[in-house]
This record gives sequence, C-alpha cells and structure tokens, in this order.
Amino acid sequence: MNRRMWMGTLLAGGAGPVLAQTGLTPVWSLAVVPQFPPAKLQRDWSPLLDRIERDSGIRLALRLQPSIPRFEAEVLAGQVDLAYMNPYHQLMARRAQGFVPLVRDRQALSGILVVRQDSPVTSVRALDGQPLAFPAPNAFGASLWIRALLAEREKIQIRPTYVQSHSNVYRQVASGRFAAGGGIAHTLAQERDEVRQALRVLLETPGAPSHPVSAHPRVPAEVRKAVTEALLRLTADAEGRELLKAVQLPEPVAADHARDYAPLAQYRLESYVVSGEAAPS
Repeated sequence: MNRRMWMGTLLAGGAGPVLAQTGLTPVWSLAVVPQFPPAKLQRDWSPLLDRIERDSGIRLALRLQPSIPRFEAEVLAGQVDLAYMNPYHQLMARRAQGFVPLVRDRQALSGILVVRQDSPVTSVRALDGQPLAFPAPNAFGASLWIRALLAEREKIQIRPTYVQSHSNVYRQVASGRFAAGGGIAHTLAQERDEVRQALRVLLETPGAPSHPVSAHPRVPAEVRKAVTEALLRLTADAEGRELLKAVQLPEPVAADHARDYAPLAQYRLESYVVSGEAAPS
C-alpha cells in the first residue's frame, strides 16, 4: 500500500492521530466539509495534497467524515490540524479553537434554493409550511443562511429535512420528493447535466466570503505559510488551476478572519444553528 493510500485509510473518518509521524516528517491532517460523497472528495482532494507536498514538502493527510455534523464535531473539538470549512464554521471554529483562515476563493459564496424545472412554485411564499431538503443544519450557504432569510425576511415557516450532502438535496428535489432544497452555485455546477437541467434556482442569498482553508493555531506558522504559498502558486500553471477548480478554489486569495468572517456575526445566525448529530427533520 503506498503512502497516500495508507494515510487515507488511517485518517479518513477514523480516530487517527491529529499529528501522525512517518519517519522524521510530520503529517498534518486536513478535514474537508462533506458537501459531496466521500469518494468524490477523495478523488478531488488527494491530487491537490500530492501537489502541495511536491511543491512545499508539507505532508497532508485527507480526513473525511460521512456527514457535516460529524465534521463540525471533529473540527470544534480540535481533532484536526487544517480544515476546509464553510464561512460560519470559521466563526464557530475560531471561537472554539482559534482556527486561522489561510486562503479562500476570490468569488463570493451565495446560497441557492432550487425547485424542479417544471415546478409551479414561482415565489418562496408558496413554500410556507412545506418540508424542504437541506444538506445539514449548519451548512452555511446551503442551509443556515437560507433558513434565516426565509424566517426573517420572507416571514415563512418551513420544515427542514437534512439529507447529508448537497448532491442528495439536488437529487431529492429533482425526483419530486421535496418541493425545494438548499445548495450553493458551485456545487450545483458540478452536478451531472441531467440533474442540473431538472432544476431551477428560485432564490439566491446575498454573497459572503467563501469557504476558507483554515489551520488550528497549534500548526506552526512556517507550515501555515508554506501551505498558503503553495495554494496561491497553483494558479501559475494549467495542472494547478485544474486541481484548484476541482476543490472549489479556482481563484485562491489570502484570507483574513477579521476582514472576511468576523462581520458575519452581525447576522445573528446562531439563532438558526443546530448543535449535535441529531438534527430535526
């Protein structure tokens, strides 16, 4: 078994060490919020981690969880070294563990509420009282912000059902099981043609700074700097740009917590945060 396969087997979804040691070189764990099934995340992120190691010498091991609540629990407990997380996760992780954002994509993140292409629904008010699909309670653009907007701005009450991933939301809506569901533009764009063509966007949220790659403060400053610089340099060649596109970081820029994420606190989204694995459906 080669080293990348060994690290994936050891750390993917398991209780592996926060800092594994292979010889004299530390291996830092990188958790990824499960917007997609684990197989897709493994396929998209593993080549990027290989490239970062080749360019910087920093060894990263992908750590995956089957659901967003489990990912949150692991990050908030400080059980990972680095994490790709949503904007509100960054606020939560900063408060809980002091996570430092390193890079984010230049493009703003917007949540979307989708319905079937042939749905008679033309206004969110027609969804009042209905069950809607979301990936997880605290998925920022795809759930948290949409639910807050529906309640605070549109003054409607919906019954959220959490189906674990963005892909599941789109498929559940396309199949007609739910009248509408939450996602983000980036993840919808990565779906198969038949799924995308079966859906239309009913509502789009205001933009916010996108998902950061963040580091626990125990990660040394020189490691954080090396990872940041390696990610930013990938835009210089075609292979690097493809790797970034696959993980939704096509235009990485340096991230700053005070500038990018601290302002989100003013929206009082904590009123819509659901704690723990057991989410209401």
